Amino acid sequence: MTTPPKEKEPSKKLTPFQTPKGMRDILPEESPYWEKARESTADIADFYGFGYIEPPVLENIDLFVRGVGMGTDIVEKEMYTLKTKGGDNLALRPEFTASMIRSFLENGMSRMPQPVKLWYFGPVFRHENPQSGRFRQFYQNGFEIIGGESDPIYDAQVIVAGVRFLEAMRIKAPLIHINSIGCRSCRAIYRKKLLDFYRKEMAAGKKKGKVVCRDCERRMDTNVLRLLDCKDEACVELRGRAPSILDSLCSPCRTHFKGVLELLDEIGLPYMLNPYLVRGLDYYNRTVFEFYTEGENIALGGGGRYDYLAELVGGKSTPAVGVAMGIDRIIGILKDKDIDFGPRKKDKVFVVHVGETAKKKAFALMEEFRKANIRALEALGKDSLQAQMKVADKEEVQIALILGQKEIYEGVVIVRDMKTGTQENVPIGKIVEEVRKRLHKN
Repeated sequence: MTTPPKEKEPSKKLTPFQTPKGMRDILPEESPYWEKARESTADIADFYGFGYIEPPVLENIDLFVRGVGMGTDIVEKEMYTLKTKGGDNLALRPEFTASMIRSFLENGMSRMPQPVKLWYFGPVFRHENPQSGRFRQFYQNGFEIIGGESDPIYDAQVIVAGVRFLEAMRIKAPLIHINSIGCRSCRAIYRKKLLDFYRKEMAAGKKKGKVVCRDCERRMDTNVLRLLDCKDEACVELRGRAPSILDSLCSPCRTHFKGVLELLDEIGLPYMLNPYLVRGLDYYNRTVFEFYTEGENIALGGGGRYDYLAELVGGKSTPAVGVAMGIDRIIGILKDKDIDFGPRKKDKVFVVHVGETAKKKAFALMEEFRKANIRALEALGKDSLQAQMKVADKEEVQIALILGQKEIYEGVVIVRDMKTGTQENVPIGKIVEEVRKRLHKN
């Protein structure tokens, strides 16, 4: 008996992969914004004397548990963690500051001239609810001043660096919200006042059926200052009646804060005192601040002083202050307002080839332009002259350089002015010089 042939099972259609939730691709059309952000950061860092640092994306999880704080949302809810095959507990960095201090201590930067000024630019990771302008992989730049004295001049310097970055990114009239959350001594007194106020209000509110949100109920036992950081509507209303920390500052903290404000006044930077601004991380002390712009209720960046962080992660007490900016949010605002930085360089030439021999010569010619720092484009994968010229038109180049078999034999290049349509032959050995002259002339 003949066994009937088995029917082929229908192939299963594979579902195309997508980026993980809360993450995205940064596409080529967005690149001018990102290039501008990095270039502006580097320019400001260079002017104010900050040196570039790039810490690893993965750090020991305890660096953030001790540094950022066990009671913070970042540590409790938002960190991406993993255990390696060797048994190490690591976390994708949720912020940069703890890494800055770790690097300062590990690499003996305390032996360098103080303070040490550092800047960075890169991705951070938080498993939070994705929403407009907020991603689970997002980008920050920052300026940190570590070591030296706890001098108000350094607080003012990082604030100025942040403002100048926003201005370079065409964010109009950035406004500084600023506060002081004091030191360990005066903050302890304020914490008690704040806790007493909330307990009293909650006791009265429960009788009327009004209570703070669940997170704030928990914060009363873990980090009472975070009560002031809540965005829940009922909690915001209650916060408006809470005692102000500015009334509880000790004399040294009051003097320090006054010094920061006087420095901002000296250069005419507008600011708004916000006695309920505490920031969301445990390591801050004294000055804290955030940046806003008109029409936006989300902070574009912020920072503050963190003199105790080095101690928290196992080092000696080290004065430090820094600022971090949310690059994704800033670029989102620029796109919403149709602010376009355009291509980096407008002066472009396009190298066109006809035939295989000309393609090889065109390939080599591209390298000559690279050495001369002249932006040259090509479509070497296309064989048709018409197809290549279409690309040149689309790129709005000023000059097309055409190489064919005849031109190779004669040792010349056809130089075509894309505006006027006029063209002439130029010896191939003089082409870079001729192109530079024409671009400069235009």
